[in-house]
Amino acid sequence: MSHPDIVVGTDGSEQSRTAVRWAAAAARLRAAPLKIVTAYSWNWPPETFGSLGELPEVIAQQFDQLAAGAAAEARALEPGVEVSWAAVTGDPAQALLAAARSAAMLVVGNRGRGGFASLLLGSVSQQVATHATGPVVVVRGRTDSPSGPIVVGVDGSVPAQRALMLGFDEAQRRGIGLVAVRSYPVPTPPHGMSLPPLDYDQDAAARDVARDLNTTLTPWREKFPLVPVQTVTEPGSPAKNLVDLSSDATLLIVGSRGHSALIGSLLGSVGQQLLHHADCPVMITHLEQAT
Repeated sequence: MSHPDIVVGTDGSEQSRTAVRWAAAAARLRAAPLKIVTAYSWNWPPETFGSLGELPEVIAQQFDQLAAGAAAEARALEPGVEVSWAAVTGDPAQALLAAARSAAMLVVGNRGRGGFASLLLGSVSQQVATHATGPVVVVRGRTDSPSGPIVVGVDGSVPAQRALMLGFDEAQRRGIGLVAVRSYPVPTPPHGMSLPPLDYDQDAAARDVARDLNTTLTPWREKFPLVPVQTVTEPGSPAKNLVDLSSDATLLIVGSRGHSALIGSLLGSVGQQLLHHADCPVMITHLEQAT
């Protein structure tokens, strides 16, 4: 039985090499093929490849060698994984999106040196994270905590259900636990305004949120009975609460609402904080491949 492949982008930077290693391990867990992709154009500065950098043939050869080297490293690390590679010309984000159209997962590093190497939330990363039709993993922070839990942000939305489905699946494959996190706001008067204390029962709000979270988790606990589950309900910023929990996590998973939301704001304030500050790889899920 064939499995959808895992696609990983590389540009030869240390961050992208880390992403390739992470993706190779993920492919092993799924018995899935791994496809390594790099993309380039002819307008790279000559100094990138030394005195011969102006020659298209030399640039093509360099990228072929780069992709082949990444494939060799992946095979050495995970000898049971089927590995292929491709070095293509064109826009890096579009090349990745095209290669991952039917993939199980698209993996990128948190930054690089050009091509795929835009700044973390520059044009390439933003296009990939926003327009991918499947899960996107940005490999950042620690990648050496295989026993830490899968942390999933849950906000009661349909995208959060997709995140939970993938979170439980990841936890079961890895033989680790899952932590479901629900944040809730604490009302405060507008800055500078003198108002009487707000009539707000925080304990009651916390109980309501915890009850809702447990209700949301019930069908997933039944479907994945071997996965240990913990719940965390915290007031305040969802991004801060998730970043705090990422320090011990194997993977942080959050759901996207399409092209404009990620637990409130895809690549907005929450998304940017997670992708800039999480201390572990971050998975952004998308609904297009929901089953």
